[in-house]
Amino acid sequence: MGVFSVFGFALVLLIAVPLLRMLLTVDASELSRTAADSEVRSAIMLTLRASLWATLAALVMGIPLAWILARRNFPGRRVLEGIIDLPVIIPHTAAGIALLSVWGRQSFFHRVSGISVVGTEAGISLAMFFVSVPFLVNAAKSGFRMVDERYEKTARSLGAGPWKTFFSVSLPMVRKSILSGSIMMLGRGISEFGAVVILAYHPMTAPVMIFERFQNFGLKYALPVTVLLILISLVVFISLRLVEERRR
Repeated sequence: MGVFSVFGFALVLLIAVPLLRMLLTVDASELSRTAADSEVRSAIMLTLRASLWATLAALVMGIPLAWILARRNFPGRRVLEGIIDLPVIIPHTAAGIALLSVWGRQSFFHRVSGISVVGTEAGISLAMFFVSVPFLVNAAKSGFRMVDERYEKTARSLGAGPWKTFFSVSLPMVRKSILSGSIMMLGRGISEFGAVVILAYHPMTAPVMIFERFQNFGLKYALPVTVLLILISLVVFISLRLVEERRR
């Protein structure tokens, strides 16, 4: 137990020390000026909003897919699961290039439809969706696999149709897994840089703004935006975790 405690404490230090050092470096007045900057506020709000849209879209499309993967055996299921996991593995700049090849202004899709998401909030949400949706799908899939199928079969035997069984029996029983997956996806979307910067450099999200300020002006100008984003994200995720605990 003592050895476990040492390793655990070392891990916490590796995470906490850089964050605390950064938080203590920025004084309150500088942080207040940064928070009052309309450009910074706009970037942070865009980041939170785009990540929320991506998560909501994943809830609509990802939960049915998670149920199919958890409940059905079919040829190619492992390949499909591998495809879903792939965005987590590949470099996110490569993900951005892959998205650009389909949704960019020179793509076949754009030439046929005239639609392009490059440089739009929709493009930012698309990039966030692409790199973070595996977290939600896999969490929901694990939740569905832990639910005993006998509950669903009992509901069907009592006259409930497939949709009613899904919404009244299956879905409520995995809500904790879905909420956890949604929190993970939301956080991954907020932190995304590589795919977003390729698909939509402007309008600027908070991670892109941090990179630009660091590249152009150095650490001093990038640090306040970084701290502000961390504090806002911390408040958001503590609130979501409290909701999750209350539901439990």
